[in-house]
Amino acid sequence: MENIGEQVVCLIAYHLLFAMFVWSYWKTIFTLPMNPSKEFHLSYAEKELLEREPRGEAHQEVLRRAAKDLPIYTRTMSGAIRYCDRCQLIKPDRCHHCSVCDKCILKMDHHCPWVNNCVGFSNYKFFLLFLAYSLLYCVFIAATDLQYFIKFWTNGLPDTQAKFHIMFLFFAAAMFSVSLSSLFGYHCWLVSKNKSTLEAFRSPVFRHGTDKNGFSLGFGKNMRQVFGDEKRYWLLPVFSSLGDGCSFPTCLVNQDPEQPSTPAGLNSTSKNSENHQFPAKPLRESQSHLLTDSQSWSEISTNPGKGKTGMSNPALTMENET
Repeated sequence: MENIGEQVVCLIAYHLLFAMFVWSYWKTIFTLPMNPSKEFHLSYAEKELLEREPRGEAHQEVLRRAAKDLPIYTRTMSGAIRYCDRCQLIKPDRCHHCSVCDKCILKMDHHCPWVNNCVGFSNYKFFLLFLAYSLLYCVFIAATDLQYFIKFWTNGLPDTQAKFHIMFLFFAAAMFSVSLSSLFGYHCWLVSKNKSTLEAFRSPVFRHGTDKNGFSLGFGKNMRQVFGDEKRYWLLPVFSSLGDGCSFPTCLVNQDPEQPSTPAGLNSTSKNSENHQFPAKPLRESQSHLLTDSQSWSEISTNPGKGKTGMSNPALTMENET
């Protein structure tokens, strides 16, 4: 590469990709996984009562009473309330206990040994960007090294040890590009379907039964749950995901008779073209980004000028879930 302009462009592109790769990798590693809020922890009296009750219907009745005001729509395979004995809390939807971290993680995707951290609600966007920028970084290196790799086999390079460095660099970048492209493509598919890795292997169970697409709201809303409403932040490793990680909108939740229904006088409609219905908000007024978004994520009243929020919303290894 002899042209000065090409060299400058390549240097800028290289350092930009490298900086974004390191930034997103750093955020993925050092962002602490979020845990369930205090509403999901049992009180001291409830813990004592639970310890006295044997496993069975009486045990479940205690949990049902504790969970009656919580936005919980998923169940165990047997239809019971999802409870963590280790953390002594009622698990929010999409929350799982990580055996490596020894704590419950909101919207847990998997525990990643490459970042030595649990990937969940708080850092899933950073993990996706880490995969994206590492893939672009490897593709860029392989592409810029390709011409010298060809010269290596056609004896067009000087006979120095640098020849073997070029060959190693190309093979390493190319192999990482292939593996990263498959992993990044898989997680893009998960985002489009609003699934976690755990949910892809084991579909969530609702009161009416198992549904693999129970949390899917359509491609556009699924994307915004992870990346947020403001597109200027989508490519930056800064937190912009919607919600609080403890509850999620679902098109199936209104079929659960144990959960609060939409208050009388509200006509649950969505303002965007996807026209999905959202559940009523069973908890107190939330600080959630989803609840404060007046354009795409709210329900409106049929009375003019009286809009109300109609949704409560926040948040690999299979052996890490208990």
